[in-house]
Amino acid sequence: MDRRRRERLTPLWFRQAAKLEARGALLAVGLCFCFFLSWAAAAVGLAALVGAFAAGLVLEEAHSQMFVQRGEPPLGELLQPMISFLVPVFFVLVGFRTSLAAVARPILLTVPLALALAAVAGKLACAAGVLHPGVKRLTVAVGMIPRGEVTLVFAALGRTLHVGGAPLVDERGYTALVTVVILTTLMTPPALKWSFRAARRNSGITRPAA
Repeated sequence: MDRRRRERLTPLWFRQAAKLEARGALLAVGLCFCFFLSWAAAAVGLAALVGAFAAGLVLEEAHSQMFVQRGEPPLGELLQPMISFLVPVFFVLVGFRTSLAAVARPILLTVPLALALAAVAGKLACAAGVLHPGVKRLTVAVGMIPRGEVTLVFAALGRTLHVGGAPLVDERGYTALVTVVILTTLMTPPALKWSFRAARRNSGITRPAA
């Protein structure tokens, strides 16, 4: 895509910000754009996370192009120090809020196990939509299994929301969701390895001898 076309696709907000001579304008406008979409999502009754996620999809490298051309780092590089600091803090807080006593009894493990099985089944069903020739549906399905930080964010939000005086996600529900994230994250690497081996066997490809 040539420069003129990229500039036409770049939102007016970023084009106007690029006219500022002050360094840091890209970071400021990028954060404002993210906060604005988060506010808009909350205003229509959605979680603010939905707006922030949409902002992440919109803010591609083309939006930083005019700033990079004058010697400034791209937006992703500017955000890296903030990400390096906040992401570990978020995961530590998730761990502190998780009650191991909520899954200490075997009967209480049924909920996270059932949710993990539902997550796996859902991804296997989604892989049926993979129609590109040569792409292994099983490998795609296994790669989508992990429930990550988005699930943790929604679990944290659920603890802050109350319905009828009770939290939307109680302690056991919160711990169950965290357990699902751990289970699906740990099972994916060996499952992916197995799916790649199965794909090689089915295609008749053998690994060359050392």
